[in-house]
Amino acid sequence: MIDENDFPYDFLGKILISAEQIEQRVSELAERITNDYQQSDKLMLLGLLRGSIVLMTDLMRKINRPLTIDFMSVSSYAGSETSGFVRIDSDHKIPIQGWDVILVDDIIDTGLTIQTVRKLLLDRNPKSLRICALLDKVARHRVELKIDYLGFEIPDYFVVGYGLDIDEKGRNLPYIASVDPEKYRRQG
Repeated sequence: MIDENDFPYDFLGKILISAEQIEQRVSELAERITNDYQQSDKLMLLGLLRGSIVLMTDLMRKINRPLTIDFMSVSSYAGSETSGFVRIDSDHKIPIQGWDVILVDDIIDTGLTIQTVRKLLLDRNPKSLRICALLDKVARHRVELKIDYLGFEIPDYFVVGYGLDIDEKGRNLPYIASVDPEKYRRQG
């Protein structure tokens, strides 16, 4: 059993979702996607870098359908706070017109990032566009969203692990843990 003492991060609060829970839920999501896209011959997972990389990797290995992947790099955070402004740092490379696209993100916070990217992608005429996210902080939403494939709803904590970070720290944790703000401030 892995716990927070196995990793060199002194700013962790508590483990919210275990590695085993994540693995189980990702398998369930992959099974749903496999079933939902039985008739698709052009399925694409489009991940938002960098936080989605672990979810994308695990998800694509469990989807039992031909698929392709691509990525976009977007940013809206500085430290633990969203800036409210979404910047496209790197766009996807494969044209998505006519594709069944599943937009994969690590966490939905205010919803502004995913909403902005969704609008941009819809203008590019995919056959379909759905959203998959590992985590959703419903209490922080500023916009109404439909998440088609959701891992877990979580309380309004800043979290790290399974690809999520705080100032590039914590991505390598195999579980989702809260950040203790007091401990993090003391690290400076």
